[in-house]
Amino acid sequence: MKILLAGYNLDYELISELKQKKSLAEDLTPETISAAYARISRSPKPVDELRQLARGEVEKARQSNRNIVFEMGHSSVAEHAVFNIDVLGVSRLLVEEIEKFRLCSFTEKSQRYVLFNKDFVVPDEIWRAGMTNLFVETIAAQNDYYHELYEKLRPFVFEQNKALAENPSNKSTLEGWAKEDARYAISMATQTQLGMTINARNLELMLRRLGALQLEEAKEYANKLYVATKNVAPSLIRYTDATSYDRLTRKNLWRHPLSSQQHFPFFLSTDYDLFTRQGLHEQASAIMNKYPQPRRNKKLQAVQLLSISDDADDRIVASLLYSSSRDNYINCIKRAKQMNIKEKKALFKTAFEHLEPHDSVLRELENVDLHFELIVSSTCFAQLKRHRMATIITQEYDPALGVTIPSSVRKIGQQKKFMDIIKQTNKIYSQIRKKAPEAATYILTNAHRKRVLMKLNAREMYHLARLRADAHAQWDIRNLTESMLKKANIIMPLTLALACGKDSFEKLYKKTFGAQGRQGKS
Repeated sequence: MKILLAGYNLDYELISELKQKKSLAEDLTPETISAAYARISRSPKPVDELRQLARGEVEKARQSNRNIVFEMGHSSVAEHAVFNIDVLGVSRLLVEEIEKFRLCSFTEKSQRYVLFNKDFVVPDEIWRAGMTNLFVETIAAQNDYYHELYEKLRPFVFEQNKALAENPSNKSTLEGWAKEDARYAISMATQTQLGMTINARNLELMLRRLGALQLEEAKEYANKLYVATKNVAPSLIRYTDATSYDRLTRKNLWRHPLSSQQHFPFFLSTDYDLFTRQGLHEQASAIMNKYPQPRRNKKLQAVQLLSISDDADDRIVASLLYSSSRDNYINCIKRAKQMNIKEKKALFKTAFEHLEPHDSVLRELENVDLHFELIVSSTCFAQLKRHRMATIITQEYDPALGVTIPSSVRKIGQQKKFMDIIKQTNKIYSQIRKKAPEAATYILTNAHRKRVLMKLNAREMYHLARLRADAHAQWDIRNLTESMLKKANIIMPLTLALACGKDSFEKLYKKTFGAQGRQGKS
């Protein structure tokens, strides 16, 4: 056996220094690794020799990539070329679109830990609509209140946590708690930055998808991303223009008669926004004329469990039997249904007995799906969207869904002033959407809400619980996750027996399996 390091990430400034040495310039491309790995399946040569050949013949390697990736359709070859991208000066709204790509890695400037200044994006759509002053004045009011709110929340948080405050090492943590509640007042136009790691295959997809969006900021991002990367791996990044599928599918779904308000009269009011955004003014007018005030449920349910795989616990029992035997799955299902509850618990105990708080549960749990509809704040969604292995489908942010107000804001007597900012924001939002509907969402705050459809398997539910039901998690997403767990646990108590935050794992383990706990560690 030989394990060889084929390469690793280098800072671009170091690469630039190396490129100044003319003899090295042509070699410095990830395309050679892609070309070498692509040849593994058809060459008897060892892979390290293939890499050496590719480095010596870069143009030949590029032609090989073009043939294999684009002519033969083996796009996975492009995944061996990886880029690290600094993304600066983008809005929180655009970040939601960037981080939709599930097979990339992102680390974002956190509004929980960083006190944001007054930097924000003014969309081109706002400039063209002649609404810049109105937009800037509203954002300025939000930002001023954000800093005022932080100054009031900070002493409150320290007062409420005197024991922690006594230790100077907890200062940044307590200040972070104040920051994370103050941020509900600032807009989605707020500038942020992130570090992104992306392979060439997903980079090409990102260029197409974001270039197809109606937002000018998204188009600018796609253009600048292409300029930054096009010369590094030209043989792997080829189809970068938005396709008709990318540009037209959503628009055609919105305009389809079966999706219109005449068939679903209680659809969200964002139908009007969506039609207007796509230039479908006739359909938008029809909605407003027929349903000037769409009906709303007075009591919104933040978490609804829409569906769950039938006989969920039995399916997991069958999956465990299947992977531990040579029987077919149909027979394993039959055996699972014949087992009594005591036998099922014994099997689950065996599966979970040596589980530790940081362990991933067995892959067998992926055979059960949970389907939720959620109503979440922008703050909550900023964290929820990071769970990209789940299927997450969102609607537009909708002021009619109300806002999420941190309890700390109420406790310091700032609810009225907070809501004054929200009312001002909603008023300006309504004005903007008449002239620049595609940019109206920028003005909404982190407190505003939208509906989210989320499908995840039981294994991913464990991951969500470990991270977001933990005491260290932010309260908004922690409340959401605990509510999701509570509803799901009623239906699949065995499968989710140890689904909880890391901080409560040991206590739940002892409650589930008895005070003796684990019989030993291997």
